[in-house]
Amino acid sequence: MSAGQGNIPDDIIESVLQHHDIVDTVSKYVHLTKQGKYMKGLCPFHSEKTPSFTVTPDRQIFYCYGCGAGGNAIKFMMEIEGLSFPEAVRTMAEESHIPLGEWQGRDSSHQHPELDRLLQAYELTSKMYHFLLKNTEHGKPAMEYLRSRGFSDKIIDQFQIGYAPNRWDTIVQFLEKRSFDPVEMEKGGLISPRHEGDGYVDRFRDRIMFPIWNRNGKVIAFAGRILGEGQPKYLNSPETKLFNKSRTLYNLHHAKTSIRKLRQSVLFEGYGDVISAWEAGVQNGVAAMGTALTEHHATMLKGLCDEVIICYDGDRAGQAAALKNFPLLENAGLHVKVAIVSDGMDPDDFIRQYGAERFQRQIIESAVSTVKFKLIYLKKNHILQEEEGRIAYSREALNVIAPLSSPTEREVYLREVSAEVKVDFETLKQECNLLRQSLQKKQNFGDNNENGWNNGRHKKGQVPTPNLLPAYHVAERRLLHWMMQDLEAAEYVEKHLGDAFNIEDHAAIAAYLYAYYAQGKLPDTSRFISSLQDDRLEKNVSSIMMMDAPGVWAPHILDDYIRQVRKFPLQEQLDLKREEMKIAERSGDFLRAAQIASEIIALERQ
Repeated sequence: MSAGQGNIPDDIIESVLQHHDIVDTVSKYVHLTKQGKYMKGLCPFHSEKTPSFTVTPDRQIFYCYGCGAGGNAIKFMMEIEGLSFPEAVRTMAEESHIPLGEWQGRDSSHQHPELDRLLQAYELTSKMYHFLLKNTEHGKPAMEYLRSRGFSDKIIDQFQIGYAPNRWDTIVQFLEKRSFDPVEMEKGGLISPRHEGDGYVDRFRDRIMFPIWNRNGKVIAFAGRILGEGQPKYLNSPETKLFNKSRTLYNLHHAKTSIRKLRQSVLFEGYGDVISAWEAGVQNGVAAMGTALTEHHATMLKGLCDEVIICYDGDRAGQAAALKNFPLLENAGLHVKVAIVSDGMDPDDFIRQYGAERFQRQIIESAVSTVKFKLIYLKKNHILQEEEGRIAYSREALNVIAPLSSPTEREVYLREVSAEVKVDFETLKQECNLLRQSLQKKQNFGDNNENGWNNGRHKKGQVPTPNLLPAYHVAERRLLHWMMQDLEAAEYVEKHLGDAFNIEDHAAIAAYLYAYYAQGKLPDTSRFISSLQDDRLEKNVSSIMMMDAPGVWAPHILDDYIRQVRKFPLQEQLDLKREEMKIAERSGDFLRAAQIASEIIALERQ
């Protein structure tokens, strides 16, 4: 039995694809409507108003004409949930009660027993910290502190909050008694080596412990908040093979159901804010791991929702962090709003002082657009009672408003600024238009504007396949289309063309296809996609299979396309030789020009 990606047996992959119809899988996340033999909907991977996301039930694939995303049901789950291939296969297999046998859903990174032991150690340590908080004298001061902060017993249990006592070897002894290797535990970030002498000590002491989970609910790290005074206030586990800060969002495993349902996420700064908000009824909240938000975080959120509300602290540092994260989230195709918390307060403070209902109504539901937030932020830097302050603010405000593409949006904000600075609206509008003209001369607005915010998932240089392709390019796509649907067509092309495709990706797809058929497999686009190990190739295959059916193949039709493919490199050589001949003639080297002319005739005959 051969193995697929991540050493997964092929029969498990095939069983998963058999049990997960592409339409049923996608319909859980995207509203699809039938259009002929296709199903269409709004793409979940980039922002769009006209549906370009297409599902083909008979081929069991999806493809978006807007952003180029494509693949089979497993690929869709990977993209929408931010999972690796093995994680997606395991999740889908468990849903359908497909036995995993010896594989057990572990990808290549989890083949090593050391990581399994580490996951087990983190789970046991989390339970130990929680027990120490709730059931021992050591944990009483921490428990009193949590209750003073409004944490109920229910929420302490749900978030498995614990306490690391002010001792050097509680966890060291706890793990040693359970036969965990201290060298492995130190590598995994649970304990630390002694500064002097041999042996190990607890990494966390006298701290309230917040377990950090991966998106599947496995404890992979801790954040410890100091109980008294001291620095650092929060201490995180170090990065390990299990824990990567830039790829982890706190509380995602709890919040993802609510995020999907609401198509909205609330992004907080700290663990306490997430937990307080959860108890206040805001159950779609997550936080970054004491680090800056990353592109990967944004992509994870985009796979679950359309809108992010940033709810950071009301101080200048919190507001500056919010401003910094706008482009990152908007470039991922997310609509961004900002919840404005009163100066000097954080969300946790606000909830404790004013209650859950007011927090939801006044903070979350009253979140403002990023443009509105920028204007509020700028306004704080100026004294509007003074003429100089009003002029400076209006100039800075125009720099925010002028790049907006919507005339309606520009007018709304210009009228607000006009009232604030007591300047005639028409005057401000004229200045705004002049500034727009100046900006348009300097740069193009749109997806390639580095300072703008991209409304989709496209990165610079990524564009959908153009409608008009060169003849050889169309010929290669047609050939591959037939080859993926018919074994005899693939054998004919392999014999008469082999890997001599001009487009590198097409040559790679053909090579994979020849290998796929050599294993005795039958034509099946969805299963063939699972044999590929390249995201770009999967998208290419999906795009090729979305072409209108080119009719029934015959050897003479394949020959015509093969000629087109073979002709292109000869045509390139011809063009080059003709240019060389012109250069030789201009330089008076007529002997060389005559030699090149004979080479051109030979190429033309070919």
